[in-house]
Parts: sequence; C-alpha cells; structure tokens
Amino acid sequence: MSKSNSEFFRGPTCARGPQIIYAWARDAPPLSLPEGVGFKIGGDSGIKYLVLQVHYADTTSFLDRRKTDMSGIVLSVLPGDTQLVKRRAGIYLLGTGGMIPSHKTEHFETACLIDENLTLYPFAFRTHTHKLGKAVSGYVVRNGRWMNIGKHDPLQPQMFYPANKGIKVTKGDILAARCTMYNFRNRPTYVGSTGNDEMCNFYMMYYVDGDRILDKKDCFSYGPPVYYWGRDPLLADSLTTQIDRDASTLN
Repeated sequence: MSKSNSEFFRGPTCARGPQIIYAWARDAPPLSLPEGVGFKIGGDSGIKYLVLQVHYADTTSFLDRRKTDMSGIVLSVLPGDTQLVKRRAGIYLLGTGGMIPSHKTEHFETACLIDENLTLYPFAFRTHTHKLGKAVSGYVVRNGRWMNIGKHDPLQPQMFYPANKGIKVTKGDILAARCTMYNFRNRPTYVGSTGNDEMCNFYMMYYVDGDRILDKKDCFSYGPPVYYWGRDPLLADSLTTQIDRDASTLN
C-alpha cells in the first residue's frame, strides 16, 4: 500500500461491498480446503468479481522498471451444479482501529455478537499485524465460557492454520479477538494501511451445512485507548485473569 506522498497511483480495491475470501503473507504455504467445502462465487453468491490486491513491503526494486513481479493466486474452480461441494465456506474478519504509545505494550481488542440463525464450524484461522505484533488470539464466548479458536505469532508465516477442533459458533455467541503489541518505536503508531502503521486482524474461516453464510462479514472496534474487552458489557463479567493471560501468550 503506497504512502500518501508516494509517486505511485492510489485507488480503492472495490467501489463497494468488498469481502475477503483469502489472504496470504510472509512466505506461508498454500491452503487446501477440507473435503466437500468450497467458496461460492458468481451467480447468486453476491461475489461478482475476484480482485487481487498485493501489498509490498518495499517497492524500490520496481522503480527503474527493470524488474517485474508475477505475484498471484492459483484457484481450483468447479461448476455451480457440482455435487463435490456440500458445505459452503465463509470468512469472518475481526479487526480494530486504535493507537499504541511509544515503548509501550498494548492490547488491541474487538468483539461482536452473532445474531444470525446459523451454525458455523471454524476450520482455519489467520492472524495479521505489521511489525509490532507479538500474539494474536481469537475466541468464541458462550454463556461466559471462553473457547479458543486459535492463536499465533503474527510475525511468522501468515497462512490459515487449522482451528482448534470441536468448536462451533451459534446464534447468541460472541466472537472476540486480541492482538498484543509492543511499540519499539520512538513515536506513537496508529492503525493504518502502510508499513509504518499497524493492523490487528484475526480471520476465522468457517463452513456451514448448506448454502447460506453470514450476512455480516466483519467485526471492528475503535481499539485502544477507546475500546477494551473489560469495558464491553458483553464480556466484562466473564473476562478472568486466566483468559487475560491466555490471550496474550502463545503456549
């Protein structure tokens, strides 16, 4: 993503209605979906176009126009009437805004209530920060019980890793995520799209038994210093010291 003062052209990825169906970074291996699971595109899926967006950490090697890039994704596509796909896949993205002061540790947190009458089966997750991330964790919270979907070091290969087994998400559950960050810089760092900014993202990849996935595709909070789990009426009564510790560690 180019800076505002860059010589490169800037434009939106999509005019409206974008939704992420896959993301990859840091030399991660490819993703293979479980048997019988697939993403629906075209037709009545609500996805009319596939758009590839590539973020470069450093574009200086392209400035002299002597080097080119062949980044891309290879997809396996089946016709809409195939009987090989019985369960439709979807992505739910949890993210935040916010800022972290210089030389401080901070928690970027978000949470949303699932109010659609569906049962989701998480099978993979992906974490994403820029340079300051230490740990990213995602949870399902049901009746005060926190169940970990997955956690990972965001500075390791950013692939979709297998989610913890036996977890499902139903109407009335809460999905929550935390990114723990340490700001080693001599300046505050804000959430933004460039390498000089930060991001806090937890992607949950799931499937449903059937054809309908969530209408709501994401969950965002203002992040620190405005939003924290402990200030959220949905979570405050169930947030224990053990959960607080677990969400920021990788063991």
